[in-house]
Amino acid sequence: MSVVIDENAGFCFGVVKAIAAAEEQLRERGQLYCLGDIVHNNAEVQRLAGLGLKVIDHRQMDRLPGATVLIRAHGEPPSTYELAHSQDIKLIDATCPIVLALQKRIREGYEQMRRVGGQVVIFGKQGHAEVIGLNGQTGNSAIIVSSPNDIDAIDVRRPIRLYSQTTKSREDYRRLTENIERRIEEKGVRDADFVAYNTICSRVANRAMQLEEFAKGVDLLIFVSGVNSSNGHYLYEYCRRVQPATRMISSADELEESWFDGKERIGITGATSTPRWLMEQIKSKIESSN
Repeated sequence: MSVVIDENAGFCFGVVKAIAAAEEQLRERGQLYCLGDIVHNNAEVQRLAGLGLKVIDHRQMDRLPGATVLIRAHGEPPSTYELAHSQDIKLIDATCPIVLALQKRIREGYEQMRRVGGQVVIFGKQGHAEVIGLNGQTGNSAIIVSSPNDIDAIDVRRPIRLYSQTTKSREDYRRLTENIERRIEEKGVRDADFVAYNTICSRVANRAMQLEEFAKGVDLLIFVSGVNSSNGHYLYEYCRRVQPATRMISSADELEESWFDGKERIGITGATSTPRWLMEQIKSKIESSN
């Protein structure tokens, strides 16, 4: 039996940037607050907690005047910056540059739609940290769409500007766009003002294509991801379509010996929030148990 790790697996650069910023501060201070889990992976969160990283929420920020707080790659709404300013909190802003650029585009789109009575629509997971930050650019007035068929709240007679959470499926976003266009036709709206922007991170979109080749080359695929990772669930489902013998785990303790019966080549990959060291740990356990 051979066990191989996907060479393209591991943190995206936005997560790498946030973790590097946290580690630098921890080396200097020995302690740092982070607004929410720095990454949707419990193993990495626990590793950083061992170095002194303390996860807080927005309510706790109100009780930490003068503290230093890290903003993770997912980004935050304007209200978070206002709260930090009012409490004299120093922010270490590790928002992913791609998310920052999207926030700016949505803010500009919102101002345009506000002038003409239009709508900002965001395709994303309701309650996801990135989506909260994006919706904050609109004063929390955007229409959040969670699936390609979830379009009843959109008034196609009014101008529409459509954006996507950076980690959503490109195929689902295309289907959503087509469904809105179909609804415009069905309603007989002439001169409809509908613009859909390409805002999905290319790293996420390209990962799907890279994963397809890797998944086809193994007999069993172990997909490593935190249970709360939106990107992880999307990529896992994509892998399962390509390689039915795909199993999703969050730690080496979840491995089951029966999975490996008759398998010659085992592949290990993960979400863009999965640390490389965790995949190496899982590889070592598989090799020592078989």
